Amino acid sequence: MSSILDQDQTPITSTTQLAEHLAEGCKPTQKWRIGTEHEKFGFILNKEDPRHLLPPAYEPSGINAILTSMQERHPEWEGIYDHDNIIGFDTDRGAVSLEPAGQFELSGAPVSDLHAAKQEMEAHFHDVHQAADPLNIGFAPLGFHPFATRDQMPWMPKERYKIMKAYMPKVGTLGLDMMTRTCTVQVNLDFSSEEDMARKMRVSLALQPLATALFANSPFYEGKPSGYQSTRAHIWTDTDNNRAGMPPSFFDQNFGFEQYVDWLLDVPMYFVIRDGKMVDVAGESFRAWLNGKAPKGFENEQITMGDFKNHITTAFPDVRLKQYIEMRGADAGSPEMMLAMSAFWTGLLYDSATLIAAEKLVKEYSWQEYIELRPQVIKSGLSLLLGKENLRHFAKRILALAAEGLKKRNLQNATGQDEQVYLEPLYEIVNGGPTQAEYWLQRYATVWQGDVKHILEEAKI
Repeated sequence: MSSILDQDQTPITSTTQLAEHLAEGCKPTQKWRIGTEHEKFGFILNKEDPRHLLPPAYEPSGINAILTSMQERHPEWEGIYDHDNIIGFDTDRGAVSLEPAGQFELSGAPVSDLHAAKQEMEAHFHDVHQAADPLNIGFAPLGFHPFATRDQMPWMPKERYKIMKAYMPKVGTLGLDMMTRTCTVQVNLDFSSEEDMARKMRVSLALQPLATALFANSPFYEGKPSGYQSTRAHIWTDTDNNRAGMPPSFFDQNFGFEQYVDWLLDVPMYFVIRDGKMVDVAGESFRAWLNGKAPKGFENEQITMGDFKNHITTAFPDVRLKQYIEMRGADAGSPEMMLAMSAFWTGLLYDSATLIAAEKLVKEYSWQEYIELRPQVIKSGLSLLLGKENLRHFAKRILALAAEGLKKRNLQNATGQDEQVYLEPLYEIVNGGPTQAEYWLQRYATVWQGDVKHILEEAKI
């Protein structure tokens, strides 16, 4: 049995100690890995069930039953528990976990290439089908639930989510929707040094709006077109802006580990762990506690590295720094598009010459232009201008760099294909084809005749 909570009791004595923790993520290039994480909505297939097509609850015959079945098939997997409730696994293929409304997540193990990431994803889908099919439960990766209301979404028995559920309405109007009605895909990538980290952070943060447009896959809200290409990305604009978005300080030329820590210290806290229990301190200041002003009831408690490691996970910028870098700007999508997302960022960031070329291209526009692009692409996708350049044309130039970076890696599968093959879905889009969101809107207006529920069967993994 394992827990998701970090309980490192090492006292914090300086902010330098926190920066050094992040710096421990530096790795030589030969040890760089790729970790793909993705989420998907469950839905009830049984037409006799009054909740037909809605997400299954934890129990009965729902998410708990799926996890139990997976555990029976894989007794070697280590269960992750919140109190006595199983909420996931640590496996040899990464971690299986639950988002607040039972969105099933695979946090893939770090792998050496995209071919291994594909195999890992396919093995996970096989595991899910084995457990879910007998229960008449399907799964579909979409950025925002296309028709369920907030009240129709279940809640999983996780203490962290109880704290967030109570806190979110205090800091934004859409936080509960973020928790229950969104799914994302992200890739986690390594860095070799502070300079390499900073360059990757600047380039990838500037390009997150482009990624949001390319991978948009959530154009519906409660059964109707929402007016957004990415309703998921819209939800993030009013979830909790103290911990989300594109912090301007990340673009500074002197940005480094200490500057990230400085920003992170002003992200309000959610919880701390004491005696193995999660304690609600939502809204309290990590910086104030570090400076001697502890939350009420913790006046005699030393703030610890475990507190900091847990706090890192409660910050949600579009690009997040841990001991690796997370790309967080994309909707969950088809398996092909989720692999394309990992390929896109791996190609841009994992070859040094390509990264420098990408930085040069990105600097053709100001950081402010990228920040202003973020809310615009949520609605208009790739139809916008960046400066005087069509965003699709800009995407084509960026995609060419990603392909070049993957070509230089020259990592081939058993049939002799290198990793460029995973970019193929993006070429159609940058050359004028529909994004996933645009495709679904076409289906809604024609074949589906206005009935959005068809999307679950068509998007099912």
